[in-house]
Amino acid sequence: MSAPFGFRDVDPAEKPRLVREVFDRVARRYDLMNDLMSLGAHRLWKDAAAARLNPQPGETIVDCAGGTGDLARRLAHLANAATRRRGGDPARIVVIDYNAEMIEAGRRRGAAPEISWAVGDAQRLPLPSAGADAYLIGFGLRNVADIAAALDEARRVLRPGGRFLCLEFSRVEAAMLRRLYDAYSFRLIPRLGARVAGDAEAYRYLVESIRRFPDQQRLAAMMGEAGFSRVSVTNFAAGAVALHQGWAI
Repeated sequence: MSAPFGFRDVDPAEKPRLVREVFDRVARRYDLMNDLMSLGAHRLWKDAAAARLNPQPGETIVDCAGGTGDLARRLAHLANAATRRRGGDPARIVVIDYNAEMIEAGRRRGAAPEISWAVGDAQRLPLPSAGADAYLIGFGLRNVADIAAALDEARRVLRPGGRFLCLEFSRVEAAMLRRLYDAYSFRLIPRLGARVAGDAEAYRYLVESIRRFPDQQRLAAMMGEAGFSRVSVTNFAAGAVALHQGWAI
């Protein structure tokens, strides 16, 4: 058995270390690179994912692979607005990321008191079973060694009726656009990574990891196999990014 690390296949036990080293190197410039690579569009995709999750007062929400807390801050803002409208207890948002450097970068940015931070593995979350109302993983599922195991773990921590969302790079649908997207990804993004983050190889890995990730239909099927129902897919940017949603049953 092997796990994809970019275009290479590696021992699954080695992938977490290799991924951690990548994000150790880029943590300081991670948010800036997101803005540059997507021309700011990642903010719109994250806004859409947070709105779809629709956080409510008193809920416990897991932001897995939450990195610097970009999504968590959006969730906190929406949850606080709902609390002001409806009353009730504040939501609790738990940011979990395998990489301590990313967590530390997020803490340095400051955050709402509803947000807590923890270093943890998406395949072995430091959380009780059936304790979360919602789980969101943004641009992180492709970095785990075993996607099916991470989906099973997400299902474990969700209460029955809890909602699961995955925002991730996916497959551009139109062939012509796919060729343009490939040219941009493989030629320009590593160069941008070298110039801005001082690390072309890290961003070459990120591009390659997208190509090895299951496409929209396959990921939807894997969610069903993990026990999620009413699975839906919303494409952004012609399928370059997809938002998958399902409900724990």
